[in-house]
Amino acid sequence: MDISVLNDKFVPIIFVNHLIPEELSKTQKILIIRLSSLGDILLTTPLLRAVKNLYPFIKIDFLLRTEYADTLKLNPHINKSYLYNRIDKKNDALLNELIQNKYDLVIDLQNNFRSKKVTNQLSCKVSRFNKRSFDKFLLVQFKINRLKDSEQIPIRYAAAIPGLTLDKKGLELVTDRQPDSRIDNQKINIGICPGARHFTKRWIPEYYIELGNKLAENNFQVLLMGGKSDRVICGEISKAVQGSIDLSNDDDLLQTAANMNMCSLVVCNDSGLMHTAASTKAKVITIFGSSVKEFGFTPYNCENIILENKSLNCRPCSHIGKDHCPKKHFKCMIEIKPAFVFKTVVEFLKKQ
Repeated sequence: MDISVLNDKFVPIIFVNHLIPEELSKTQKILIIRLSSLGDILLTTPLLRAVKNLYPFIKIDFLLRTEYADTLKLNPHINKSYLYNRIDKKNDALLNELIQNKYDLVIDLQNNFRSKKVTNQLSCKVSRFNKRSFDKFLLVQFKINRLKDSEQIPIRYAAAIPGLTLDKKGLELVTDRQPDSRIDNQKINIGICPGARHFTKRWIPEYYIELGNKLAENNFQVLLMGGKSDRVICGEISKAVQGSIDLSNDDDLLQTAANMNMCSLVVCNDSGLMHTAASTKAKVITIFGSSVKEFGFTPYNCENIILENKSLNCRPCSHIGKDHCPKKHFKCMIEIKPAFVFKTVVEFLKKQ
């Protein structure tokens, strides 16, 4: 085993692969579309910051799904967030308001059926994110890797605007919440985020318990974090790890971010909370199972380590994750042992 640390009416639009910088300097209003999910939206924040730094006069509106509103709720670079309700198939009132705004440019970072239904009704230039779907297909299905030199997603997002240079800062998630009063800032707090939307992206719960107990035995404070879908697993792990604190909640992202700000390090799966952790000052250790770093969704511009089993020729089995291991052995996660992760945590904390 080799574990590597590391309404559908159509109105004409103009699709542009390349914008001219001189055109952008005359742009007054931009709409950016990234409907979902948590991590993908957080990965747009370096782009937002860079646009405002280069063109401070441009007003940026952002279209995202209702359930992710908190992701950009307090972002200082956005003029207004518009919330897309996926239950409402038409979103007529929303679309009418967007049409009335008369944007100079739309940057479609979602680039799917839903986002195209929106852009098809806005009479303006549209620049779309290149998802490299065929390259992802080749890697997953045939292990043909044309993504070896692919940039991280924030850099690829920025390519939608030529001449735009990202700064050295990382992701940006602004919270106005105070950390949970149970957190002791005199201790070394280690956040554990055991959840992920798909099974093949989740490290073994029993392994998280073993890791948590090793941390507790060595005087680290273990903080369990997650959203509504993670309440059960966080509760189970917390009960099994002596002295740990269960901070999972009903998708209160801003509270989770405030709690993460108290952590020296966060251990997590490849998930939205990985990107949440990357937006804090905490160090991040991510355990990759079915996913690989070539897809570009790695922790961005933060101190981080990725743990993955590189000895398997079945990885990646999906670019988003699956509800079961196709090979029925799940070695990508099972062979990354708690003792190894604990050792990595201790050594990483020692590094300045």
